[in-house]
Amino acid sequence: QLRDYPQEVFACIFLNNRHRVIAFEELFQGTLNESAVYPREIIKKVIEHHACAVIFAHNHPSGEAKPSEADKSITKELQTALLHLNVNVLDHFIIGDNEIFSFKEQGWL
Repeated sequence: QLRDYPQEVFACIFLNNRHRVIAFEELFQGTLNESAVYPREIIKKVIEHHACAVIFAHNHPSGEAKPSEADKSITKELQTALLHLNVNVLDHFIIGDNEIFSFKEQGWL
């Protein structure tokens, strides 16, 4: 769903305590190579949906699914912020043209 956007789009999948999907929302739109992500807004949505876990996803319009330093940094920042709410970050996917990068599969979550 995110792959073909011409700009970066950051989305979140909100899950209940049994890891069933509550909602999918595209939360932030950016430019060709970056998107501003605001932890406060994600926390508001987590509370709104009564989510117990989340999965983040965003696209790289360049087609390359390799994470940037900013991708790594925001993932850690979000994980730390949500830890205080007892909300687990299960994964963060980066969608490229022909591949998807998973932070969980790399052992980064």
